Amino acid sequence: MNLNDITGSGPETLLMGIVAAVFLLAGLVKGVVGLGLPTLSMGLLAGVMPPAQAAAILILPSFLTNAWQMWDGAALASLVRRLWPLQLGVVAGTLWAPVSLVTLDVGLASAGLGAALIVYALLGLFAMPLAIPQRGERVSSFAAGLATGAITSATGVFVFPAVPYLQALSLKKDELVQALGLSFTVSTVALFLRLALEGSFAVGRLPSGWILVLPLPAALLGVAAGQMLRGRVGEKGFKRLFFVGLLLIGIYMLARGVMH
Repeated sequence: MNLNDITGSGPETLLMGIVAAVFLLAGLVKGVVGLGLPTLSMGLLAGVMPPAQAAAILILPSFLTNAWQMWDGAALASLVRRLWPLQLGVVAGTLWAPVSLVTLDVGLASAGLGAALIVYALLGLFAMPLAIPQRGERVSSFAAGLATGAITSATGVFVFPAVPYLQALSLKKDELVQALGLSFTVSTVALFLRLALEGSFAVGRLPSGWILVLPLPAALLGVAAGQMLRGRVGEKGFKRLFFVGLLLIGIYMLARGVMH
């Protein structure tokens, strides 16, 4: 089933419901743990539209929810000073990666990312968490950004290895969520530029009408609800919830890749 099949056969209300539910759920997850919107959206929309098209309608809700998350806190200035090498790497990796959404096998990429996230989440839940030494942090930060950018270009997902890297910096709960918002905002802009360079926003390549508008309010509503839930979770509970969230996203991505 694809987008043309649905819109062409008449039950457009069904498609509206699918898109709204996808972005509401993805926004809720993002509001609670600070991530998951592009990952869940890309995966759940795979059955009704091509990956490049799903990434295109994801750009606006992803950018605005990430910008909201980035500005929602008092640590933005210090995070920018500390994490600018990571952001520089993300932009470079996204724009100049040799593979992209239109060239890489989506199933293989999804399965690989899912397996990596599962391993990392299990380490965080049942073993000592990873830590990044301050010496050489700028170099490791830039390298993590390059890898994240390359994976973003290939899959439309901003999670790996930026999320494990940021978590390894031992940031506090709200700082981590704000740092994720900063990284994801930069990733969204970089992905937009990559898609634009590849012609994904050319006339005739994008769906029209409500499908470009509906994802944004659904995602914002989900994020607002998720943030309310996060405010009731303590520091230790949040870390546990964070790793459980990563584990579930990893399992989902692995299963999606295997069944692709």
